[in-house]
Amino acid sequence: MSPVELVLFAFAVGLTACGLAGSAMELISGRRLAFVEPYVSPAHVLRSLAATACAGPFMLANDALAARRQGRISILMLMSCGCTVIAWALALGVALITIASWANSLLVSIEFSA
Repeated sequence: MSPVELVLFAFAVGLTACGLAGSAMELISGRRLAFVEPYVSPAHVLRSLAATACAGPFMLANDALAARRQGRISILMLMSCGCTVIAWALALGVALITIASWANSLLVSIEFSA
């Protein structure tokens, strides 16, 4: 694969994981995904970090679009949030591909040693 294809694949993996996690969280809680309770809470820091790591781009996009509809942020700020969402989804994809690759190599080494 060329470097461009690798970046696009990582972005697609991150966007897919973010969408699946965010949609599941919305279905379970029945509320729109955002950086508020029940998703992000100071009382449940680890749960909040996990939710933000997995569905953070979706949360940021929802919050930025809601703020733009209410006139609280400018178009330039919305574009900045969009760039952050893209970078975050790419980083999430790279992390997930790395974890999957590590898990695969671990399983293969266990299989050959048995």
